[in-house]
Amino acid sequence: MKIIKHCSQKFPTIATGSLVGLDVNGTLEITNTFPFPVPDPQQDFDVQQQNGPALAPRMKANQNYQSEMIRMLREVNVDANNVGWYTSANMGNFINSNFVETQYMYQKELNERTVALVHDVSRSSQACLSLRAYRLSPQFMTAFKEQKFTTETLQRSNLRYQDILVELPLQIHNSHLVTSFLHQLPLSPSSSSTPSLPSDPPSLSSILSSPAYTNPTPLTPNLDNLSLSIDPFLTQTCDSLLDAIDTHHTESNNFSYYQRALAREQTKITTWQAKRKAENAARTLSKQPLLPEDEYQRLFKLPTEPSRLESMLNARQAEQYARQVDGFVAGTSAKMFAVRGNLLPGEGDVEA
Repeated sequence: MKIIKHCSQKFPTIATGSLVGLDVNGTLEITNTFPFPVPDPQQDFDVQQQNGPALAPRMKANQNYQSEMIRMLREVNVDANNVGWYTSANMGNFINSNFVETQYMYQKELNERTVALVHDVSRSSQACLSLRAYRLSPQFMTAFKEQKFTTETLQRSNLRYQDILVELPLQIHNSHLVTSFLHQLPLSPSSSSTPSLPSDPPSLSSILSSPAYTNPTPLTPNLDNLSLSIDPFLTQTCDSLLDAIDTHHTESNNFSYYQRALAREQTKITTWQAKRKAENAARTLSKQPLLPEDEYQRLFKLPTEPSRLESMLNARQAEQYARQVDGFVAGTSAKMFAVRGNLLPGEGDVEA
């Protein structure tokens, strides 16, 4: 509840905080949380560039604040083991370099079992709680430590973008106070006081004029589910997916430019080596001292291969968007197939 409240209040700004709990027989139990202080935009350049909230867990001041809070929790006999951190997201947009660097810091400096909870505020606004737990894979931890994300390294380690994050199973339990509160909620209205719909309504107007529709109750059927309008969240997710695809094409073009530049330099080196060998062959016949054949390393400079990390993160983010589109489009597709006879000419005709 604290995570949901904090993320909702800070939306659309990124909200971050610390997780405390216990590791019981291999199960990580998160029992308490507290938010990180918001950096001052007047004193921090990164905050002015809208990166401050995402960098909050790695800021030195917030790390000291986290240590002080854990010490105070320990004094009042509350679970005070740092087990990870949490962050908010908008439409599943959280897989980036800031997220990876923060989680790497937690798994490296604190414990490899620390987790990152991601609460998607936009998805949760549709009456479907979106709270997921992630951890960096050991394979990616090793590659990120070496900071070598070249094509040769990735092929040798067989590291794919699907191997960056490991999603962990998550179970949410209410506290005893919340459970007691739920048991004290009033029961649903009795059936005698609840108006009901006609058993066989003659027309749509009779349903709309029924007291059960004009004075809805929790058990009244929701006719909004029959609407054929496209979910606005589906539209936004598709736009984000297209942006991720454009970024992927940009990264691919940059890598293609590097390959062409590398091929040009290698061609120049090959030509120079062939020319130097011919000169040395002529010098051998004339009994002159040979020229060094390794001067190409000083004369020619091969271009540096760009890191593939951003491409991998973008591919993983695009996969996240695709999964969300698949979840959004299921209900809309069912409605479209149900009424396609009225939408497409000739589809509704029944053969005699």
